[in-house]
Amino acid sequence: MDKNGKQSANPGDAYLVIRDGKKWSDVFRLIPGRTVTIGRSPTNMIVLREDQASRQHAEIFYSQGHWYVRDLGSRNGTAIGEDRLSGDHRLVPEDIVSIAGTQMTFAEDLAEAYQENSGKNRRGHKPMPPQETRIGLEFDGSAPKTPNSASGVTEPQTITHRRQRTRFIQPEDDADDGSEVNSGSGMAAARICRLAFSLANETTQRGIAKTAMDSLVKETQVDAGAVMLVPRHRRTTVDPEKLEILAWCSTERPEYQRVSTFLAETALRNGEAVLARDVQDDSAFGFRDAAGTIHATSVICAPIRLANRSVGLVHLYSTTQKVLNPEDLEFTLAVAETIAVAIRTRQREQKLVEDLSKTKNEIDFLRSQLSVESEIVGSSEAMLRVHQQIAKAAPSRATVLVRGESGVGKELVARAVHFSSDRKSGPFVCINCAALSETLLESELFGHERGAFTGATERKAGKFEAADKGTLMLDEIGEMSPSIQAKFLRVLEGHPFERVGGSRAIQVNARVIAATNRDLEASVREGTFRKDLFFRLHVVQIDVPPLRNRPEDVMQLSEHFLQKFKSETGRKIEGFSPQAVQQLKRYRWPGNVRELKNVIERAVVLASGSVIELDELILTKLTTNTESQFDFGTIVEPYHPQTLEEVERRHIEATLHSNAWNKSQSAKILGIERSTLDRKIKKFEITRDV
Repeated sequence: MDKNGKQSANPGDAYLVIRDGKKWSDVFRLIPGRTVTIGRSPTNMIVLREDQASRQHAEIFYSQGHWYVRDLGSRNGTAIGEDRLSGDHRLVPEDIVSIAGTQMTFAEDLAEAYQENSGKNRRGHKPMPPQETRIGLEFDGSAPKTPNSASGVTEPQTITHRRQRTRFIQPEDDADDGSEVNSGSGMAAARICRLAFSLANETTQRGIAKTAMDSLVKETQVDAGAVMLVPRHRRTTVDPEKLEILAWCSTERPEYQRVSTFLAETALRNGEAVLARDVQDDSAFGFRDAAGTIHATSVICAPIRLANRSVGLVHLYSTTQKVLNPEDLEFTLAVAETIAVAIRTRQREQKLVEDLSKTKNEIDFLRSQLSVESEIVGSSEAMLRVHQQIAKAAPSRATVLVRGESGVGKELVARAVHFSSDRKSGPFVCINCAALSETLLESELFGHERGAFTGATERKAGKFEAADKGTLMLDEIGEMSPSIQAKFLRVLEGHPFERVGGSRAIQVNARVIAATNRDLEASVREGTFRKDLFFRLHVVQIDVPPLRNRPEDVMQLSEHFLQKFKSETGRKIEGFSPQAVQQLKRYRWPGNVRELKNVIERAVVLASGSVIELDELILTKLTTNTESQFDFGTIVEPYHPQTLEEVERRHIEATLHSNAWNKSQSAKILGIERSTLDRKIKKFEITRDV
């Protein structure tokens, strides 16, 4: 309840009407539960531009059903009217909060705030409201007088043309001439503010048009009307039949009657708003029915402008004794401009969404073209540990050493580290140290000048330069020769380097990720790998386990590769047969993920049916590196007490299953006769799974 005993419509609803210098510039809505900070810092909700304001000057907060203002120890203080603020002050309607050159009027009813601000307020200050802007053509023309059917008197028909902005919306650069706005204009401006708040919550153009149309019907002397836009596939049109009606209403007639060609052309081509009254005999402003009778007694048509281009219009007309007046024209102009702002905001949001989607699609396409794997497949506990190590290593700038057997996916881990780091926008460069001779490796790493050696016909930048501000992966680092190791160590220590045959020092900023399947510690003991380089590389280590130590990932990887090669070849393969699944799980995979990928690709190409059968999985008989230093946590079955007969039965059963119950092949593997195998099957009651 305010000082006049009035109860606010919604408890807690309040506004700050802000005056910047000599003009009212903004309206800020106060929401209960949200503290509003005021000051010069851009982090405040209300930012002041005056140097006299402190960075954190004051705050307004809601407590126990009332709004309060509090000074935050500012340098020049906060005032309520003429009184300097001390402590918390409870705000009541008409209170003016003064900070530096900015004044904010507290109001619980926005319309009353504008009305009260049109004259002297209780603090004795006379605020300056927005001024009317008249730019371009505006005239009232008198036509021959015609009898008025309602009153029997003659009145001139009146046509008013208006260009540019309404006086309800003041441009930022308008000077203050000291004029005041009347009570009606203040209330209309308050209604425009409320409409702007409502349109901000609409997410579609039709929703914007519907909300605006409802406001026009409520606030003007109108019987029917519509909001129309030029279709998006057309840049412009003045044909009323081609305009898209987003929202319409009709209170007296069964349906809305379209705007005339003259009015549409005036609004869309000339950018003029038109108010025509007492136009019973002019079809340019109204419309005729089958009998040729004009039904519109007064008409308003206002353009909707975006970037100085008319993209639509608001058409209103009266068919009863209601007469549209110049205030209705001003209000319609303001609504049209508010619609334009809301539509422009929605279009920008839509364009941002479309651009984001387009950019994402382009990135996905480029990654697929470059065959960049962006995910590490596998959900076993061992791979979860790898993911955790990647997440910890990625944010740092430390050198990473990735260790694991050949084919486990060390490069994929290196890519994951790069794309999870702050260098992901930079290049990812990979080089295999084992694939090049010593001379070529030095040239590839550090580059060379023209004429540095036979065949060096042009200057070439090395991989280090190519990886500047990105990541350089050195695969098979253990194969690097001792002489290159020394030069490589200096670069790792942050020293500049020179191209082969060059003399200019080059400094780069590249993160190094090294990978190896060798025992570097043994190489250091043998003297083939520098100890200081080993310690420089061995900052963060990520161990990638072999595939046989994470059997739960085998089928997940198999399905991943099956879908990949199905897409590439167009084969319609549904999956794997039970025997093939059993073999995939049992096999030890000496070649790790690389071997599994090749096996699945070969099976997809050779498959003769809708599923991959056991005989279509071509596996090797190579032994695994179980005894190597990379066999992290080799799986050993727990001991269970059992007799030799039980062991024999289980072994025979497993052999039969692995050979799809081919008894001749199984007997050959077991080293017994076919008849002996039949007797043992009968003895142990071994049955074939159906």
